[in-house]
Amino acid sequence: MIRNTIFLLVFYFGLILLLILFIPSLVLPQNIVILGGKFLGYWTKFCLKYIMATKIEVKGIENIVNNQKYFVVCTHQSIFETFFLQTIFENPVFILKKELVRIPLFGWYLKKMGSISIDRNKISKENLKFSDEVSKVIKNTNKTLVIFPQGTRKNFDDRSTFKKGFARIYNDLKIACLPVAVNSGRVWPKNSRLTSNQHITVSILNIIPPGKEQNKFAFEVEQLIYNELNKIA
Repeated sequence: MIRNTIFLLVFYFGLILLLILFIPSLVLPQNIVILGGKFLGYWTKFCLKYIMATKIEVKGIENIVNNQKYFVVCTHQSIFETFFLQTIFENPVFILKKELVRIPLFGWYLKKMGSISIDRNKISKENLKFSDEVSKVIKNTNKTLVIFPQGTRKNFDDRSTFKKGFARIYNDLKIACLPVAVNSGRVWPKNSRLTSNQHITVSILNIIPPGKEQNKFAFEVEQLIYNELNKIA
């Protein structure tokens, strides 16, 4: 309990300090804000390692390709992956719920980074602006699109069906997909205190080339990620 409290105090103090220090970046080139995001990822790792005695392992780093377009599909169990993935992927762009970009200061950074927000209360066919923004990121930039197909943070043992938006991106834009499994919920669960002396694994799986039938692709990715979660859980 004491360790958990110390972690939260130290982590959020560092988070607030970084947000304040990087305020000038809001009017500077975008890569300055991206650098701040990487700092926050390393800060998250530092706090987990030295306060919560958490080992963080990244598997499959060799599966990241640099010679083709792809997007990342990742499980979402805690805020850990939102920050830490920025230390792994260059120029990540996250697809996230619109409520986050409305948070004062923090939301301004998300917008500056180019994050794509979506209103979860609208059906996908109505969200044309979202589709256009995704297409622009894929076709016109070298950024890495990251999507959490579970929609929101889930318990580490949750195996509910993925939302289908990621499969439409794959099908419509003819782009490869890089599945990623993260078991961070064992350490940093949603709406609960952290657990110390645990092991977080970020497992980067084999890239899936474009061209598969949409529904088969969606099922394959879900099974691959959940099978990997079962191994690393």
